[in-house]
Amino acid sequence: MDAGFPVVSDPEGRVARRFGVLGPGGLYSRRWTFYIDAEGILRAIDKDVEPATAGVDMVHRLEALGFPRRSESVPSPGDG
Repeated sequence: MDAGFPVVSDPEGRVARRFGVLGPGGLYSRRWTFYIDAEGILRAIDKDVEPATAGVDMVHRLEALGFPRRSESVPSPGDG
């Protein structure tokens, strides 16, 4: 699937360590969302992610930060 943004696979925890999200003992990663713009500039960090509302919360934060919207005509999974 094409997410339209990079998704990190980090089985050894290297990226989690660099971003400071490893929990006590390095046994898990905290649920933080990093908002990084197209130029690679970190615009915000959400350290209070609620899994039940994360999608909607991200949309609101992206809008507040002025990130451009993707096209309204995003193909459904399985199209094309």
